[in-house]
Amino acid sequence: MSKIGRYVDGAATRNLAFLFHSFYTMLRPAMYVLLVAALATRPQSADTIIPFSTANSLGRFPHVEGSNLEGERFALPSDFKGELNVVLVAFKREQQSDVDSWMPALKTMAGARGDLRIYEIPTLGRRYRLMRSFIDRGMRSGIPDQAVRSATITLYIDKSPFRKALKLADEDRIYVLLVDRDGRVHWRADGRFDEKSAAELKLRLEGNPAKTGDRSRT
Repeated sequence: MSKIGRYVDGAATRNLAFLFHSFYTMLRPAMYVLLVAALATRPQSADTIIPFSTANSLGRFPHVEGSNLEGERFALPSDFKGELNVVLVAFKREQQSDVDSWMPALKTMAGARGDLRIYEIPTLGRRYRLMRSFIDRGMRSGIPDQAVRSATITLYIDKSPFRKALKLADEDRIYVLLVDRDGRVHWRADGRFDEKSAAELKLRLEGNPAKTGDRSRT
């Protein structure tokens, strides 16, 4: 390229740079005004508009459907039969011993107030639906107590949104939830029974006085 050609290209580049700078300089005040207006009218985040006392920090029990081991259909959480319900969620068969470890203490708590119910919720993936009859029949045959069968509700669902709604970190442990019929989670623990967690649950129950004339349908 000749010296004249290089000069022309260089001059054109300098002119474009000058024009861009001038255009940006003119736009900058307008952009600032628009930015300020946008910040002024932008909705506040949920953290600032929802009072801390009503924030669902423990998640919320989602709307799911399942059947207990007696064949009764449930639309949860509205079909829970207690005003308050201790719900033990398990994802694996080997977690049953962890569920069982909670039962003596939970039965004592339930015996002390008529509006509290206990549920076991085995939670399996949707792909097991085709085997539902076989799986439920196997579980039913291993539970001689009719009351326990009635309180065992098996879910065959998409587990990821279920866990997300309840803010459950993984499926490697059981979760013990205190839930009302609106799906609000009032307390949560995970893993095997321990005295500290049981004491926390008892205190939480004491903070929710038992209601007379509860809506139990048993």
